[in-house]
Amino acid sequence: MIYKFTPVLKTLVWGTENWVISGVEGSETRVAEGPQKGKTINEVYGGEFPLLIKFIDARDDLSIQVHPDDEMAEKRHHCKGKTEMWYIIGASEGAHLLSGLKRKITPDEYVQLVENHKILDVLVDHKVQPGDVFFLPAGRIHAICGGCYLAEIQETSDITYRIYDYNRPGLDGKPRQLHTELAKDAIDYNVYPDYKLDYTPSDDKENVLVTDPHFTTSVYKLNSLLIKDLSELDKVPGNFLAVMCLEGEGYVNDVEIAAGEAVLAMGENQLTFKPKTDTLKLLTSHL
Repeated sequence: MIYKFTPVLKTLVWGTENWVISGVEGSETRVAEGPQKGKTINEVYGGEFPLLIKFIDARDDLSIQVHPDDEMAEKRHHCKGKTEMWYIIGASEGAHLLSGLKRKITPDEYVQLVENHKILDVLVDHKVQPGDVFFLPAGRIHAICGGCYLAEIQETSDITYRIYDYNRPGLDGKPRQLHTELAKDAIDYNVYPDYKLDYTPSDDKENVLVTDPHFTTSVYKLNSLLIKDLSELDKVPGNFLAVMCLEGEGYVNDVEIAAGEAVLAMGENQLTFKPKTDTLKLLTSHL
């Protein structure tokens, strides 16, 4: 079965998040058409759907933030942590984002940097362009900045520790809450050689981007029909493939999909991806 859902649009101080597939309590997407129209994704999945899939349009900089891992999130909040990834779909001139530390700091130094409004000084600033991919394991300090339009795949969790927010007011006119102490224990203070994923895309084939215990994500740039075998997914509980359309229009089997939309395939042995436009670009994710 292939499902389309009615998205949940979130308007925030910095822009919008379009939750196209969501099992987050209170923000579940519902089946948009067909015999199960109106049911939540968790009802058709048979439990909490494990991924939250969004399109993010950042008109301004997001807060500097970090997310706890599964163990910490379960202990503190009785929920999953948040490992995520970004695929840059569009970027205005000069668009950039922040991901990772440029030098090793201590937890106490982190607190001092936040208090002195200097935390940006130790973060790696990445200029971005369409096709760039960033994998962000829980614990990595990061922020999307203005001018980025991207797809985000993450665990089903809405736990964010806000580290710094440029002293700006929220939509209610009041300063947004910071979580300095909660973040202190959640941060991965290690420095890594590269924070952007290095890959060479090929047309008309699957390009695997991320293979992680939380999700596996691939990108396709298609000029012709492609058949995706899903037999391997039978070994995974839940057996699903989420498909996001990044560019163009086309079909997933006989279901139409266009840029900015997503569908969820469950219990299928194979899928046919067929472009309707000259190019169809898709992002797929599964456990």
